[in-house]
Amino acid sequence: MDARSVRVAVDIGGTFVDAMELDGRTGAVRFRKASTTPARPAEGVLNAITALGTDLAGAELFIHGTTLGLNAVLERRGETTGIITNEGLRDVFLLGRGNVPDAHMYDFQYGRPAGLVERRNTVGVRGRMDYRGNVLDELDEDGVREAARVLVEEHGVGSVAVCFLHAFRDPSHERRAAELVREAYPHVTVSVSTDIAREYREYERTSTTVLDAYIRPIFERYVGELERSLSVRGFAGRFRIMRSGGGSMSAEAAKVSPTHTILSGPAGGVVGAAFLAEALGRRDLLTFDVGGTSLDTCVIERGGAVTAHEARLEDYPLLVPTYDIRTIGAGGGSVAWLDGGLLKVGPHSAGADPGPVCYGRGGTEPTVTDAAVCLGYVDPKSFLSGEMDLHADAARAALRGEIAGPLGMDVQAAAAGVFDVLLARTVGAVRQITVERGHDPREFSLLAFGGAGPLLAPLLAREMGIREVIVPFAPSGFSAWGMLSADVVEDVSRTVMSPLDELDMSALQGMFDELGAQASASVAAQGVPAGRAVLERHLEIRYLGQEHTLPVPVAQGVPDAAAVRAEFERLHRLRYGHVMNDRLQVLTVRVRGIGRSEPLQVPVLPAGDGSPGRALTGSRDAFDFDTRGTASFAVYDRSLLEPGDVFPGPALVDEGTSTTVVHGGQSVHVDEHGYLTVREAR
Repeated sequence: MDARSVRVAVDIGGTFVDAMELDGRTGAVRFRKASTTPARPAEGVLNAITALGTDLAGAELFIHGTTLGLNAVLERRGETTGIITNEGLRDVFLLGRGNVPDAHMYDFQYGRPAGLVERRNTVGVRGRMDYRGNVLDELDEDGVREAARVLVEEHGVGSVAVCFLHAFRDPSHERRAAELVREAYPHVTVSVSTDIAREYREYERTSTTVLDAYIRPIFERYVGELERSLSVRGFAGRFRIMRSGGGSMSAEAAKVSPTHTILSGPAGGVVGAAFLAEALGRRDLLTFDVGGTSLDTCVIERGGAVTAHEARLEDYPLLVPTYDIRTIGAGGGSVAWLDGGLLKVGPHSAGADPGPVCYGRGGTEPTVTDAAVCLGYVDPKSFLSGEMDLHADAARAALRGEIAGPLGMDVQAAAAGVFDVLLARTVGAVRQITVERGHDPREFSLLAFGGAGPLLAPLLAREMGIREVIVPFAPSGFSAWGMLSADVVEDVSRTVMSPLDELDMSALQGMFDELGAQASASVAAQGVPAGRAVLERHLEIRYLGQEHTLPVPVAQGVPDAAAVRAEFERLHRLRYGHVMNDRLQVLTVRVRGIGRSEPLQVPVLPAGDGSPGRALTGSRDAFDFDTRGTASFAVYDRSLLEPGDVFPGPALVDEGTSTTVVHGGQSVHVDEHGYLTVREAR
């Protein structure tokens, strides 16, 4: 075995940085947290590694989930970006689809937020292809050089997005334009649309390219700084970055394609959940990841996470593979506030600085964490294993002044109201990815993780009739744990837009081969041996005339049209409850290259005697949602529980970095892996 057998994963959240170490020889896992440093993100990562105490010289893998690209867009901290496109199409990105966001549908005073690119920084040049990729007008190379000169020398642009009409058919004009810009201005970052997403829909492709150009310089600097800092500490192993759609990529690949990391924050948790779905024999899972600033939920169906090939960042579409995650601004740091006398929770968050009022860092607005302290769920003296004392009196004063007083109620009722509002928002998010997709949430298990996931999940299960809640070890670091099992992944695609019955299957096989070679080469370049690489093939198909598609897996070899249609109809019936006799249209050919990583182990622990008495540390008065009143909660130390232990609620299971809240009428069973399973006791 390689002397370097340690794997390290670090996940940056809105409030804390989670670092986890796995010793490949012993299977031992260690976990530590540090505060997020928004102004200096690398500093928070290094602080978490320092707290972990890992000797990086003995680490063979460092894998990182980061929100840097996401935050750069949200906070408008990206590079000054310009666009080079076809003459007459310079407003494609600014106009978009012309739609109004659902949240502002009836807001007649709605105004679009400031865009990422000023209109003066968008330049059109002569050159045009038709929808089949035939050249109608040759590219004006002198025009490209002049456009670059104006953008860089006159307007101070540091990054350029190149996106031409119908380039997905033939990218030669885009590639030549990029070559000319790089020749004239080697210091300028150039993003080419067909290198990122060779798919139809000019606005979506332009948006994806602009976001890539906007964040790439800042992402390159960050990753470079982190690489140097890790090297100084002795790290000489593989450095990988999580992808939004699962899997990972090398740091070098991430610098070239940073858009694939924009939504990587929750991806580690989904990867870990898919792994556990198989390991625990619960192939239908709902993930429930609640951190400091957001709540993320995703469906694991038949052992695999539901994915999508388009995401949205603010109002901007992204043509990148991503997990189909529903996110709401509701986490431990979400602020409780009044709007015209109505109690609301989030989406604004107190974040890491100043954080909730109880942190004592200058926060004045009450948050979900402050409400949890007031309800008795969090012990102010044992928060983060005693590393941070919470100021319970300050939390109560904030809730009294901002919520309870104006509403004419006591502090406990106000704190319970915060949880009621948060629960209502959570139910809505879960219904979006279950009931609205034809799934019955009662047939799923709920996997609770993130610092506040176990705090809220049993309450959500009661509300929605979900059969069980599973709480893994160190749930607040579960996303980092999931990253440790992430495969190396490369996604490539090509738009076809042809009826299935008109497609030449041999030509389609040739396209699969071409994309497969491209994906395999990328995976190999990221250090994956050939024997650990596999290819997955999909076709995106719809009924002719429809808008939305379904991804249909295709077996290796020359595709069979009848088999493809049969699989599409099976998936369509499963999703929508019916099929039709209409013709099918293939929109996109997709290939995913996967380099398998070393699998994680979920050890089976020695069984106890079924009595949790050794783990009982006392009791504490807290709010029981079963009776809507104060009750005595038994308090258990999670580290002392053993497989086979069973106990009823009301109970609190404390493991330092998170607390599982079990209400009256619920019971807990500790399974063979030491995971908590919460079910209704009646």
